[in-house]
Amino acid sequence: MRMTSNASPVGPNSGSIVRSSSRPASVKVLRSPPRATSRGPAFDLKAFLDSAGLGRKVAKFRGKDIVFAQGDPAKNVLYIQEGGVKLTVVNESGKEAVVAVLGPGDFFGEGCLAGQSICMATATVIAPTTLLVIEKNEMIRVLHGEHEFSDRFIAYTLARNIRVEEDLIDQLFNSSEKRLARTLLLLARYGTPGLPQKVLPKVSQEMLAGMIGTTRSRVNFFMNKFRKLGFIQYDGEIRVNDSLLSVVLHD
Repeated sequence: MRMTSNASPVGPNSGSIVRSSSRPASVKVLRSPPRATSRGPAFDLKAFLDSAGLGRKVAKFRGKDIVFAQGDPAKNVLYIQEGGVKLTVVNESGKEAVVAVLGPGDFFGEGCLAGQSICMATATVIAPTTLLVIEKNEMIRVLHGEHEFSDRFIAYTLARNIRVEEDLIDQLFNSSEKRLARTLLLLARYGTPGLPQKVLPKVSQEMLAGMIGTTRSRVNFFMNKFRKLGFIQYDGEIRVNDSLLSVVLHD
């Protein structure tokens, strides 16, 4: 009796799982789908400083409005979009000194980042002014997370520290005439990138006297002298000419 086999034939068309040793098996590699990046859109420094958003708001002030007073809680950093702000300090006897006059592109109130719990000066606007008010926690977040912003802020802080040192040297060693000329040039943003402001923000002679540590009568005397020499134009508003630099450079 003949026996029939139930085994499947082996051959090139048989569909057997047995393969020839001369042809390596192809292996299909499954690739993972592209991973979505967790980072959002690129940080836009100009948009951040020009608009309100989470943890920051835009505030408008009229001339002589007080932004914050000496002794108020320090909880925000402020950025000047347009206008101007003066910082003043009053001692126990009531004598006031002008610490700085700031303009567009300047920060102030940054002391809260260094642990100051109260404002060390009074900030008063000197013209219609628009400020970006940045909450302390938001400012810290952006400084840690956005290098472009932190680079800008650090550069500003370093320049401000250099300015304070120069102001001290100016106060100690230069005459009131030179101090006034330098202050007018700084208010006109002489030497800064971009076109300087030929017309100064609204500053009174009293304010200038407080900035350079002299009397109003001395400021009035030198302002008239500068006008006669053609260094400035002074008819309600102050226009500064580049020639005023000669007073600072003259020994």
